[in-house]
Amino acid sequence: MPGRPSASRRTVLRGVALTPVAGLGAAACSPGGDAGPSGPTAPVELGDEKEVARGSAALYREHNVVVSRGADGSLKAYSSICTHAGCPINKLRGTTLVCPCHGSEFDARTGEVLQAPATVPLEELSVRTENGRIVAGPDA
Repeated sequence: MPGRPSASRRTVLRGVALTPVAGLGAAACSPGGDAGPSGPTAPVELGDEKEVARGSAALYREHNVVVSRGADGSLKAYSSICTHAGCPINKLRGTTLVCPCHGSEFDARTGEVLQAPATVPLEELSVRTENGRIVAGPDA
């Protein structure tokens, strides 16, 4: 009776090596110690303070910072690195930050998570104005 040849040990092992292992994808999405800095490591000048109107926010992609201004005129700044997978957030819709990697959403005024998969708020940064310019970062 003609039959199919059985797979060799090498063929089976090669197939196992190429098969994705359950759980490894989740590890790639988790923030880890190697994610790098979540925002500026030193104070950075972001722009003219008039760029952020009361009740609005501005995203400074090149520095991974979002700045919002409250109704009372006060400024708040947060890292715009997603706390879920460490992706730089590149979209600001009104005062909502939207992560391009997995769709997490954050409130740019409070840093709080609005939509999962992220569960941890954005890192708050110090912010001040100096000579009409917004400066944010550690010890700003």
